[in-house]
Amino acid sequence: MAFSNPVSAQELTALARVDPGPSEITDGWFGGTTLRLQLSQGVPFRVFLLDNPARLVVDFREADWSGVKTSDLLAEPGNISDLRFGPFQPGWSRLVADLAQPMLPREIGMPVDSGSGQATLEISLKPVDPAEFSAAAGTPPDPAWTMALAAPPKPAKPKGEDRFLVVLDPGHGGVDPGAESDGVAEKDLMLAFANGLRDALVRDGIDVLMTRDSDMFVALETRVAIAHQAQGDLFISLHADILQQGGAKGATVYTLSDEASDTATEHLAARHNRSDIIAGADLTGSDDQVAGILLDLARQETEPRSVAAAKTLVAGMKGAGGPMNRRPLRMAGFSVLKSADIPSVLIEIGFLSSQRDLNNLRDPVWRAVMVAGIADAIKVWRDQDAALKPLIRQ
Repeated sequence: MAFSNPVSAQELTALARVDPGPSEITDGWFGGTTLRLQLSQGVPFRVFLLDNPARLVVDFREADWSGVKTSDLLAEPGNISDLRFGPFQPGWSRLVADLAQPMLPREIGMPVDSGSGQATLEISLKPVDPAEFSAAAGTPPDPAWTMALAAPPKPAKPKGEDRFLVVLDPGHGGVDPGAESDGVAEKDLMLAFANGLRDALVRDGIDVLMTRDSDMFVALETRVAIAHQAQGDLFISLHADILQQGGAKGATVYTLSDEASDTATEHLAARHNRSDIIAGADLTGSDDQVAGILLDLARQETEPRSVAAAKTLVAGMKGAGGPMNRRPLRMAGFSVLKSADIPSVLIEIGFLSSQRDLNNLRDPVWRAVMVAGIADAIKVWRDQDAALKPLIRQ
């Protein structure tokens, strides 16, 4: 990398709170930009850059962003066009700044006031040409900062003929809030909904595994890997997005396809597939060819089962009172559905761009009824799919 990786030498582990008051991002007269964050105490941190698109990433050990809004730090877009922050992995938080032009850190420091103990992270950025930025970009190969993925929890029972495991995937999480409307974040709504659905399924004797059970970021690839490692029988990703095209509203169930069923769905899939970029994940090692192979394999055997599950879920949700989208069954290339051997669907429980849907998602009674409808539909599909298993590949 073109600049050193500054990590505080102090072993500070207590929680540091971000104070939005004195914190700010300012563009200078000569094209430079300064990011200044006020913290209640110093914490270890690291700074690095990611390309395609250009991003500045800052990882913090034990930093609390509660109550801080993007507008507190970024009054208006400039050299930094957008900003996100929040939990990333247990014990770590992350700030991701989208750069409107290639910029490198010129100075980085976190001076600590000897009297109050408060610390100020200051990062001064200067414009550079794209080639220089690309040469400096990349996740630092520092084992001390590697955020190893925890092994997914084991299912309640070992794999066997009588075990049926549903993998629930609450969309977004941590530094990636998903859609936001009227003070509500998609990541929080979907975690609450997934918890309710998990409880309903467990009461019916169905094993459940969650890709996340707290406000943490989970990469799209990892969500699929968790389902594979656990040998799940059905993967359900839960979302409630914002989509302005056509005034989208009502529950919709999506299955995998390399061609979207309509333009609005194509835009929605593109938004979902950017989750890793939003959270500052390094995608330089991703392999599009592997994704294509997975897509082809999924079509051979798993796609018909996914479509059958989607139809059953639509019927169950409709029976629970919906409301459903006018076209409740759709298809698109959602990355999280690219599992080769596990029937996978993505459910938009509703759209936060619809006031009706938002009100429903906030209503615990409506959520309980919808959870019951989905849980019943899962059981129906499980039994139907089991009856068809002897016919597969015969």
